[in-house]
Amino acid sequence: MAADLQGVAAQLQASLDPQQNKRAEAALKQEEVKPGFSLILLQIVSTESLPTGTRLAAALFFKNFIKRYWTVCMDKTMASQTANVRQDEDGNHKLPNDEVTTIKTELIGLMVRVPPALQAQLGDAISVIADSDFWKKWDTLVDDLVGRITTDNPVVNNGVLQVAHSIFKRWEPLYRSDELFTEINHVLSKFATPFLNLWQNEDQAIQAASADVATLKLHITTMDLIAKLLYDLSAQDLPPAFEDNMAAVAGLLHKYLTYDNAALHTDDDSEEGPLEELRADIFRVLILYTKKYEDACGSHLGQFVETSWNLLTTIGPETKYDSVVSRALEFLTTIAGMGHAQNFNSADVLGQVTEKVVIPNLSLRETDIELFEDEPIEFIRRDLEGSDEDTRRRSATNFLKRLMEQFEELVTTVVMRYVNHFLEEYAKDRKANWKAKDTAVHLFSSIAAKGTATAARGVLSVNSNVDVIDFFQTHVAESLTKSDEHPLLQVDAIKYLYIFRSILSAEQWQSAFPLLVQHLNSSNYVVYTYAAVAVDRALYLTNDRREAIIPQQSIVPLSKDLLQHLFKLITKNTKPEKVQENEFLIKCVMRVLIVLRENILPTADVVLNNLVNITKVVRHNPSNPGFCYYLFESLGAILRFAGAQKSDELEKALFPVFMEILQSDVDEFKPYVFQLLALMVALNPSPTLSSNFETLLPPVLTLGLWDSRGNVPALTRLLVNMLPRAAGQIASSNQTESVLVIFQKLVSAKAYESHAMDLIETVVTSFPKEVLDNYWTSMLQLMLTRLSSSATENFKLRFVRFYHLVSASLERKLGADFFISVTDKVQENVFTPIYTTIILPDTQKLTRPFDRKTAVISLTRTLADSQAFVDRYAKRGWTITCEALLKLLINPPLPAGADDHVIEDRDVDELGFGAAFTQLNTCKLPPKDPWPEIQDMKPWVGATLRDADQRHSGRMSQFVQEKLDPTAQAALSAVMNA
Repeated sequence: MAADLQGVAAQLQASLDPQQNKRAEAALKQEEVKPGFSLILLQIVSTESLPTGTRLAAALFFKNFIKRYWTVCMDKTMASQTANVRQDEDGNHKLPNDEVTTIKTELIGLMVRVPPALQAQLGDAISVIADSDFWKKWDTLVDDLVGRITTDNPVVNNGVLQVAHSIFKRWEPLYRSDELFTEINHVLSKFATPFLNLWQNEDQAIQAASADVATLKLHITTMDLIAKLLYDLSAQDLPPAFEDNMAAVAGLLHKYLTYDNAALHTDDDSEEGPLEELRADIFRVLILYTKKYEDACGSHLGQFVETSWNLLTTIGPETKYDSVVSRALEFLTTIAGMGHAQNFNSADVLGQVTEKVVIPNLSLRETDIELFEDEPIEFIRRDLEGSDEDTRRRSATNFLKRLMEQFEELVTTVVMRYVNHFLEEYAKDRKANWKAKDTAVHLFSSIAAKGTATAARGVLSVNSNVDVIDFFQTHVAESLTKSDEHPLLQVDAIKYLYIFRSILSAEQWQSAFPLLVQHLNSSNYVVYTYAAVAVDRALYLTNDRREAIIPQQSIVPLSKDLLQHLFKLITKNTKPEKVQENEFLIKCVMRVLIVLRENILPTADVVLNNLVNITKVVRHNPSNPGFCYYLFESLGAILRFAGAQKSDELEKALFPVFMEILQSDVDEFKPYVFQLLALMVALNPSPTLSSNFETLLPPVLTLGLWDSRGNVPALTRLLVNMLPRAAGQIASSNQTESVLVIFQKLVSAKAYESHAMDLIETVVTSFPKEVLDNYWTSMLQLMLTRLSSSATENFKLRFVRFYHLVSASLERKLGADFFISVTDKVQENVFTPIYTTIILPDTQKLTRPFDRKTAVISLTRTLADSQAFVDRYAKRGWTITCEALLKLLINPPLPAGADDHVIEDRDVDELGFGAAFTQLNTCKLPPKDPWPEIQDMKPWVGATLRDADQRHSGRMSQFVQEKLDPTAQAALSAVMNA
């Protein structure tokens, strides 16, 4: 064990060196499949003699190891690589039982001993374990935590509370359920009283330690963790123990919202101290209680409103106070939306609020200007609407908006006085007083916009008491036309268009859009980036008929220069981390390409060359998931709109790059590459695979490639697109079974069932029947096993769709009789219960037009030509099939409504690198009609049944009279005679 520990520690240390990182990670991946590896990691974390970096690397690796290996349901893809695994989808442990037990036993004790940086990683691991095991498989945990709480050791207490927080914080986003509240009640029954006692004890300990700075900081950290836990424990419902002691709870919250000690102040204006963190977390609790539990705490809120006001009117502009100020403003915003709002219902009060609270926090600070100049990408991310980080400016804006909701006319009147004042100040000296105009524009925007701005369209409703367009034309537009305007005012003007983009008419956009494009030429990073953001959003705008507000023909003449300039901006610093720093620029590239569509052809080679070069740079060290996503969407756009005309050129340019990515194991890019390869195949007009894709086929059929969860959807799409062109090659090289083994792997897992069915549908429509004759029984056996043991609603519908595809495919020598004969080989007469309890009832649940069309063809051909429904199922089978067909024809299949001219946008805020699959929207082609030769369904059904009636000597007419009631007779006769 000692040798193993030293070896693993050495590899962890090497993983911190960029030169050795890849080799060290590969070595660790080989080690991690060995039993006991997790315990070695924990031992390294606990060894104080090792370097801190090594211990932190071990804690981080342990967290990720737990995410991958704790249970099968967390990552089924690793199951095949792990020894002693029980593979199911019920959350059974993947690690050996003795290792699981040891981890649970050791982890809590370790957590309370290690430094905070290590605690954070171990806490995340505990949260993952809790997702699987707590509380039924870990019912001793709360008792263990409570048993470790002390009256005099804040280090241990902080470790205990950190563990508790890492587990209980999981509750907030969950939907209410009996199971969830059983868990919460289990915790509260054991934890609530000791928690409240600890809180009281910490209050006394803080007073006693007021002169001992080191000890005081530990106790303040404890108090902050208590505030975090108070939020966690109350997030779903107010615990009875807290409600019964609400006066004491409110008293302690208020005490530490106003508590101060100079020893806890930080000298650095940008460093948030322990008091600021504690106050921000107390405000978070107050916001929750005000929103959800006003009945219980309403009588105590007055003191907090007064304290918030005092804090906001006295606190400094330093960035270390930003979290406290933002939370205090959010608390007042919550208050202003409730009965307490009447406290603000006067011009005098609103004037004071605007002057003393809103304007100071909405106005630019020197630190904002420094951020603008020194860290422009960070300024943009903080400033953009929708940013996760609450800034002072956004919080002040939200507060003002809430007051607007309550007193629109009064707030408008009051605030416009200040807007006009700042505009007048700006007019006195435009150079010196440019900040006044910035404040005026933001104040006006705050009261002009109503409702919540959407990511796609911005603000949709405006304050009728102001004129948004007139204000732009009179005061804002000039900032876009004057070359000597301060860059921040140019940003304000661009952002104004960005926010109110849906309010401008198409005619107004014709004037405004060229101004945005012009500012892509700015030398200022923030200005040209904001211009790219606004261009992207403007190009995405459509009217009620889904027609582009900025017409394609107005972009085509600009496109070559526009794209070349964007690429120049992206690549002006060639370091990989700088190339991919600005996702907003590459997103603008993507949007232009999507708008151009086929008009991209004249510049496709230049654009492709730039995108390929960027891909080559960033593949060595992908660090910005958003940038990489938009990069691959841009490649998808080139393929989507030039793939058919330039298939050979595109393949020649892209295939080598994609192979380098796959061969060098750039895991972050593999799902994207497989999607693009699939699109390349789909759009190539050739009926056969190129030599490049022929060489790719054997690796794609290798089962190990399908072990990665993120690869499966894209690999399925690639194989589905390759099969129709490669079926002959696969059959002749005896690889058919390899395809079916992949199907077997996929169909056994609920997460992959749709991909399995996509694959098997393509198999039966691509291979000649004779090639599959020896496999049909086992294929259906797998499906029927899923139906009987673990059928999901989705799988049942996919099985029904598969049946109808087979039943409808008479030209492929398949059909209903063939399907019945195969099911008989699985189990005699099993078709009857499947048909009557699954296929026919769920046929009516099919919603996609092509699925319903296939079902109509299937049922029609069954009625027309199935001998089994004449001989074996004569009593009821033909009748219920006919009734099902008539129900489908009441709401006949319509042509697919997919609009190939609209590629939907997506929010990538949650994107991260890892095993998850991310859909490239440019690669998502409209569904194909499997029966393009059949268009108008009712006449086709009538003609088919009339033809069958003639071929079978009037059998159809006879069955209509014998097997249908008068209503059904009339309905079917109407179809047959149409």
